[in-house]
Amino acid sequence: MIQEFKDFIAKGNVMDMAVGIIIGAAFTAIVTSLVTDLINPIIGLFMGGVDFSAMGIALGEGEDAGVFAYGNFIMALINFLIIAWVVFMLVKAVNRVKEASTAEKEEPAPEEPKGPTVEELLAEIRDSLKAKS
Repeated sequence: MIQEFKDFIAKGNVMDMAVGIIIGAAFTAIVTSLVTDLINPIIGLFMGGVDFSAMGIALGEGEDAGVFAYGNFIMALINFLIIAWVVFMLVKAVNRVKEASTAEKEEPAPEEPKGPTVEELLAEIRDSLKAKS
């Protein structure tokens, strides 16, 4: 059972997935910082200093009242769209590189000269046998 588990973990797909998850988590932190520190201030500048993350509607009065924080949702949506766009661009670039490398590897081989077909050879043998008789 332990050997089966080791074989499973050693497979390329599992290791690729683990690396992808780790890189994705680090990438998410970078994009979150990009949105929070760079994009939100620019959006706030055009919207008159509005900070989306502070937007919300109080659901009652007092300390126990909840807040319908739609501003945080807007920020999460902006984060998602930026992450999705960057991932799309990365996948597009990787696919372009893969296509270019496979196109270089798959250069068409020069065509070999074609010999006579089976029918042509049989006809030639028949004619040569007729000529001998």
